Formats: sequence, structure tokens, C-alpha cells
Amino acid sequence: MSKSAPPLPSDLSEITLTATDFSLSLPLKKTPYGDLFSAARAGDVDRLGYLLQTGVNVNGRDRWDSTALYYACLAGHLDAARMLLEAGAICSEHTFDGDRCHYAALNLKVRKLLKAFEARPPPLAPLNAALREVFFGCGGNRGGGVGGGDGDGEDDQFEFAGPSLLDGPNPGHFPPDVVFYVHGRPLEAHRVILSARSPYFKEKFETDWKYRKEVRFSKEKLSYAALYSLVHFFYSDRLEIAVDDMEDLVRICKVCKCETLQSVIEKELLHQRYVEYKALREIDSSQRRFILQGSALPEEERLPAALHRILQLSLANSTLEEDTDFASDKLVESVGKLKIHEHVDDLADICVKVDGRNFRCHQVVLASRSEYFKTRISRMEDFLEINNDVLGDALCCLEEHDLSHMAFEKMIEYMYTDGLKVLDPQQAEELFDAASRYLLFPLKRAVADALLPHLETASPSELCHWLLLADMYGVVKIREYCLDAMACNFETFAYTREFRAILLTLPPPSGDSSLRTTAPSAPGAGGSNDQGNILDDLREKWLEFEAAELDQRDESALLFDRRLEMLVHVAEQEQEQEKSDNVGDAEN
Repeated sequence: MSKSAPPLPSDLSEITLTATDFSLSLPLKKTPYGDLFSAARAGDVDRLGYLLQTGVNVNGRDRWDSTALYYACLAGHLDAARMLLEAGAICSEHTFDGDRCHYAALNLKVRKLLKAFEARPPPLAPLNAALREVFFGCGGNRGGGVGGGDGDGEDDQFEFAGPSLLDGPNPGHFPPDVVFYVHGRPLEAHRVILSARSPYFKEKFETDWKYRKEVRFSKEKLSYAALYSLVHFFYSDRLEIAVDDMEDLVRICKVCKCETLQSVIEKELLHQRYVEYKALREIDSSQRRFILQGSALPEEERLPAALHRILQLSLANSTLEEDTDFASDKLVESVGKLKIHEHVDDLADICVKVDGRNFRCHQVVLASRSEYFKTRISRMEDFLEINNDVLGDALCCLEEHDLSHMAFEKMIEYMYTDGLKVLDPQQAEELFDAASRYLLFPLKRAVADALLPHLETASPSELCHWLLLADMYGVVKIREYCLDAMACNFETFAYTREFRAILLTLPPPSGDSSLRTTAPSAPGAGGSNDQGNILDDLREKWLEFEAAELDQRDESALLFDRRLEMLVHVAEQEQEQEKSDNVGDAEN
């Protein structure tokens, strides 16, 4: 028997959530082989956690057009609902899924949880967040996306009227290189982003719009709000649009040949039209919106995959330039530019010379991901604009030193894709150094993630090397892994010469007894993140494995310290013996 939900109070501030509220939401049953929807309906947080880690679409629908969050709210499972919300489930009011969850919520505490997450949309990945900031950094895009429009659905609706160029310099460190005008309203963008996401824009920039800085659309019924939302999606992989503009967006997606996105929006339009649901219209008549995360699309349709294809093309063209005969070396040396090859269609606008090789890249990507490149490019802009008439169609050129071309290639792979698919462990140290030099600190985490599978089969001597390296560069994940391995297999490392040798290079343990009587922390968490004393951290981890009871920790800590002292003494003897052997070899 169905029961109507109680009306929402005007003020929910008096409703508070405590730890006991979440403990009351016990699973009805376990679903070891269930899908996301059955796990949410049962409140099985273990199964939910596993499915979310595998990359399942948290906003996907079942055959009844319901989401997992809807089932968790309907059953009143606060813990399951919170897990889904933290994974990016949509709960915003004035959206189809959001209103449905609010209405179906079993009690006010579930609604309070939904309210708390409304003001905190799921965070974007570093690449998406950086390019979204670039999009909003363009003056013509601020305050856009408001209002509606209607289009006629013709494929030629993007034809522009009249040739014109944007006069005057563009401000900013990565200014737009094309401006669209829709009903007199500007929409600024970068060719490489649009070309990477849309075959239509790629074709146009290679032909009709190749030398244009302005494109004026002549179609009166073209919706500015729909086009704005689509271009914003190209930059951020997050679509947010008024429901009234969704039909216009479908027509624009058809023209731009964004078939997957078009099919998703068309399906959502069917939900908006034909699915019966009850919204909170009585208390709020705000304009309804539709929100789509890029994770709802196949991986090959997302922003990192699109930029990866552009990067592969640029790298292929860069290889062709390795042995280029620079006929105008003096011109290059004086103003720092390289001529563009006519056959190149990768839309590169900067050349980075590293280790004797020339990499064709894109300023908007380099500048948005690294403060180092952002500063260098900004300092080049004014000088290059002065010489623009002299040099004509040319690439800005930067030269980087003390970096191998292989490491630079992996670094820009991360900058374009937010990840590293394959990594040679021998490159890790150079990449850690490059991440610090180029102010690209998230690269360290990407290198650590790619390196961890290799560490699973590494020898104790190799782990000693990685521990010192991780401590030097502040790579917490690698440091914690090595310390955990040493704590679990301490005697194995004690018989390893490399481990005994590093004891002579490390600061001695503090000997603070307060460290020994505190509750043990989970491996990889707590006080180790501040890059404290390695031997103190190793002792604490060893105590977690060897002395579970607090009353045993003092005695066990003393045993550990005595064992370290003995190992240090052995290492000193080995060091003296090695010195004497070297002296004897030199005399002979």
C-alpha cells in the first residue's frame, strides 16, 4: 500500500544527522551478486562500495527508469544514500531525478541529507576543473547559459553570415582563438577543445573556418543557451541545461555529430514528457534543469579520451619534425618561433623543444595544467604579438633543459588525459622531479598509481630505494606502501644489506614514549601524511602488526629500538669493511 510523503517544511535547519542516524539504516539483506539498484534497495554498502570502485555509472537507470539513489531514499538507507551522493549521484532540486528522490524520501532525515548535498556538486577531475576554469575565464562566457531559444533543426543552422575577424589582442594567459556570435551574444572558445569533442567543428576548422577568428551564426532560431551548455560540456564533461532548452540541444548535437550525447538527451526528453512523477511544484516553481555527468557516457566519448586522440596526432607530427632542416635558424634564434608544416592538422599553437626533439602542443592545455607554463606563455605573448606581421603563420617555441624527451612525453600525456597508461619504473624518479619543477603536483599521484603494480613484485632492496625516493619527493602513497611492506616483513629487510645501509642515512627514532601508547592508526592514514621521521613511522606500523594490545606496545617498542640499534651497528661495521677494501684495492 502506497503512502503519500509528508509535506516538506519550509525550514529544515532543525533536523540534524548524527552517527546513530546512520547506524539505524541496516541492510534488509546482503546482495553479493546484485547490481547497483538491488544493493541500494537493500542498503548493502559493501556491495555498493565494490560496484562504485569498478566504475559503474552511479546515475544509470534500470528498466523502470529509476536510479540507485531513488531506491536508497525510498527505503530510507542513509548510509547507502550518502555513499551514492559522494560518488556523484544527482540530487539537485528542479531536476527529474532530484525531485523524484526528494519526493520519495522515506523521512525528513533522508531529505536533510539530500539538501546537504544539493549545494555540493560532485567535484570535477583535475583536467575537467582546469579547462572549466579556462572556459569561465573567457570574458564573453561569464554569466552565459541563461535564457532559451528555439531552432528549426536544420543541419545548416550553424552557417555564419559575413566574413569578419576579431580585432585587437585578447587578454589572459590562454585567450580564446575563436568567438561565436549568436543573436549578438559572444561565446568564446578554443579550436582544439571543440575539434577534439565534435567532428563537425573539426571539419569546419580545417576548411571554412580555418583562418577565422569570428563566426557569426545567421539562424534566428539558434538557441544561445543550448549552444553555451554544449560548449561548456566540451570543456568540463558536465552538462547543465534548462529542460525547456533540451530540444534545441538535441538539434545542435545532431549538427555537431555528437551522437552519443544526442541519444542520451533524447532519452531524457522522453522521461520529461511521458514518465509520470510528482514534483514539488506546489512549493517551488523554479525553472527545471537537467544535469549530466560525463561518467554517463562511454569512456571513449569523455574529455580525457578526446584530448588523448589530439595528443596522439600531435606526437605523430612531432616525430616528423625531429630531423627538420631549419633553414631560418637565425630567425628562430632571434624570436623563438618555428614554421608550421602545411600538412599538420593537429591545431598545435606552441612547440616545446626537449632533449633535441620538438613537441607540438596546445597552449590552452599546458597553461591550464601548469602554473610554470602559464607564466612562460604569458611572458611570451606580448613579444610575439609585436612580431606577428614579420613572422606570419608560426608556432611559439619554448626550450626546456635537463629533461629527457621520454619523460616530457609522459608528462604531457598526464596533462592531456589526467592519467598514465603505461610507465617504465626507471622514469618515475625523473617524473617526480618534473612534477615539482613544473608545478604539476598531481602528476606525482598518477605516477604512484602506475608504479604500485610494479612494487608488488619488487625486491626488498628495490623497496628501500623507492622509500628514500618517495620520502624525498613527498609521494605519500609510495612511502606508505614501502613502510607497510617493511613492517610486515621486518626480519626479511633486516637481512637485506640495502636496508641496513639506509639506517645510517636516516635520522634516529625520536624515542618519544607517547608515540608508543597511542592507539594504532590505519596504514597510510593519520600522522604519516606529514612526512615525519621514517623510523618513527616504521616503528608505529610494526607495532600495529606485532602488538595489537596497548599494554604490549611499550615492551614491543623497546624490542624494536634494540633491534634497530643492532642493525645500525652491523651497518657501521659493513661500511668500515667496505672502506678498507676500497683502500686495499687502490693500493694494489
